[in-house]
Amino acid sequence: MWAWMNGEFVKADELRISPFDHGFLYGLGFFETFRTYTGQPFLLTEHLNRLKRALDEFRIEVELDSVLLMAVIQQLNERSGGEDGYFRLNVSAGVHDIGLAPAVYEKPTVILFRKSLPPMTRGKEKSAVWLETRRNTPESGIRYKSHHYANNVRARLELPSLAEQEGFFLTEAGHVAEGITSNIFWVSEDVLYTPSLETGILAGITRDWIISEAKKLGLHVVEDLFTPDRLEMASEVFISNAVQELVPIRKLGSNTFAGKDGFIYSQLHERYVEQVEQLTKERSQ
Repeated sequence: MWAWMNGEFVKADELRISPFDHGFLYGLGFFETFRTYTGQPFLLTEHLNRLKRALDEFRIEVELDSVLLMAVIQQLNERSGGEDGYFRLNVSAGVHDIGLAPAVYEKPTVILFRKSLPPMTRGKEKSAVWLETRRNTPESGIRYKSHHYANNVRARLELPSLAEQEGFFLTEAGHVAEGITSNIFWVSEDVLYTPSLETGILAGITRDWIISEAKKLGLHVVEDLFTPDRLEMASEVFISNAVQELVPIRKLGSNTFAGKDGFIYSQLHERYVEQVEQLTKERSQ
């Protein structure tokens, strides 16, 4: 497996970071995950913008050049046999002495990881469970994809596999939050519901896309604080992230939903696939 670190291509097993990197010492680092379609990442600009907001807030100085990153993404795929890949763009604060930091991190560690895509069948249904682990609060006013990931790891330990199942977090106050690796949506009486960012969930890139596209379809979208019973009474439930796309949920405990046959899920999933296919057509022209 190949990666790209601080401007150089490196075999994954040869990657090294300093133990004085504040990403290691204090968990100060941020990342984005995405995949390619015929060599082209979907919604890359949106991913980079979210990462840039996190880096700016924590005074980590780095230029995220989308043209350069596109070239690196394509080269990593080529070095891996030309197949599409799963990518993680990771920026950690960089090397400093032990002790809380200077005013600005000027030399961060930047790594673009690539690995093979996990097997995925579009429209494949999953089940879900309510997690015992409660969703923690974010480190700042909003949640970023950061190295502070122990809450997700703790929740992941509750499930035998994420391939067939997703775990749903509740907040300490008992409101529906998000999945271990996903945002949550459900449908009741033709209204699309999703937890508010007030719950401390990640402002998912695919989540934003779904909300925008649902409104274009004329759907009423409600973002708010919800207790679990509101979701359990839904007709449709689905989850989203940038690698798995839109995934229908068939069961949650004793509750059964429309799964892949859900009318609103099907419309949104179809639009997602159409836009991805349009992206690949543009790439091939």
